[in-house]
Amino acid sequence: MAGTAPTRIDEDVATAAKAAGQLLSRSAAQQINHWARIGRELEASKNVSQRDIGQVLAGRASYDALNVREQAIVRAEWNERMTALRETLDLAAEFSAAGQGWVEGDGEGNVVDRGRDAAPRKRSPRRPRAKAS
Repeated sequence: MAGTAPTRIDEDVATAAKAAGQLLSRSAAQQINHWARIGRELEASKNVSQRDIGQVLAGRASYDALNVREQAIVRAEWNERMTALRETLDLAAEFSAAGQGWVEGDGEGNVVDRGRDAAPRKRSPRRPRAKAS
């Protein structure tokens, strides 16, 4: 069995590793090792161009010009970036500051109307329409 070496990692990587590892029955450390091995193999691969991937991520080249492996790397990076952006959103605060109302679903599937001036009120979920035969 290989030895271990202590290292420091960014908190966001540790958090992501813990979440991803739980889905795959791995510890956070095992998940980080898994990602590191994948990254090592991808960077060493003759079938993957880091330069081309960087060009696509910067918006200077076409995703469709990449091979399947490179596209997979770009999709993973896009997913990571979108997750980071979603985590920073606070639409309730933005809508409130703009004086706008909104509707959202609660944990039980009910529609909650958060009007501009009204207190939150629940509406019953809509029932699916019957299919015409």
